[in-house]
Amino acid sequence: MKKVQPIDLGMTGYDELFMDDEERKVNALPRIFEIPLELIDDFPDHPFQVRMDEDMQQLVESVKERGLITPVILRKKDDDRYEIVSGHRRKKACEMAGMTMIKAEVRDMTRDEAIIMMVDSNLQRSQILPSEKAFAYKMKLDAMKRQGARTDLTSVPVAQKSKTSREILGEQVGESQDQVRRFVRLTELEPEILEKVDEGKIGLRPAVELSYLTPSEQRMLVDAMELTESTPSHAQAIRLRAFSKDGVLGPHIIENVMLEEKPNQKEKISISYQDARQYIPKDVPYHETKNYIFKALEFYREHYQERHRSGADRGER
Repeated sequence: MKKVQPIDLGMTGYDELFMDDEERKVNALPRIFEIPLELIDDFPDHPFQVRMDEDMQQLVESVKERGLITPVILRKKDDDRYEIVSGHRRKKACEMAGMTMIKAEVRDMTRDEAIIMMVDSNLQRSQILPSEKAFAYKMKLDAMKRQGARTDLTSVPVAQKSKTSREILGEQVGESQDQVRRFVRLTELEPEILEKVDEGKIGLRPAVELSYLTPSEQRMLVDAMELTESTPSHAQAIRLRAFSKDGVLGPHIIENVMLEEKPNQKEKISISYQDARQYIPKDVPYHETKNYIFKALEFYREHYQERHRSGADRGER
């Protein structure tokens, strides 16, 4: 394997001894380097998605026409590689634009300092999914707690050092500490349920209640949601959590709760998959069940209408 040559990142502390004040000011400014993209790794457990949407395409076109305007921020690793702290979208855009080098500011920071900067820079996005907030808040809170909630890392005045990490984070992101707690609870959800939260099919408060179910209970709930084609309301989620706490929550109870009519839902008919299965050919897969039932109903409606038309004609004669 070809050995990668380390990149010189500037002056040493010894060099600074011989600078005058003006030179020190200049040296304190961010220094921008051209770093090979192949030497840059993604931030570990990065909670924010890099979406291949219209904004990304526009960013790629901008990079092709004008180059990268805002450098990314990197952290030097022990193996002479780098990890990206801020600028995952910009890095992806440069890759898609066919570039091999990227403008970067390389900073010397600890793991927890890097986590806090990574989260803060990404929370400026205009669109953030609940799951992204959940894991981002958790990562930052954990980092702040390891730092002893050091306010010098979170831009909070010294007078607020007595506050908890959750209070400090809530003030920074414009949310109450209870709301921060709710988002962090989402990290306890199974991926299929968390996806429905991102899609807006399950609200934050019912999702928090569901996060207290065990992983196996949550998987049973996923199956029940597919069978009933519904998601739990806040009241239903509270009941499911209570059944779980009592140790009696099982598939039958979950399905019965999910089949209940919600106060704000439109009138609907719910049919258990097990009851319908006997009328469905064995070669029809589960995910085609709904389509098969609607086709059968359409066929029956046509037959029903034809039979009544025939009866009406006979009556007229």
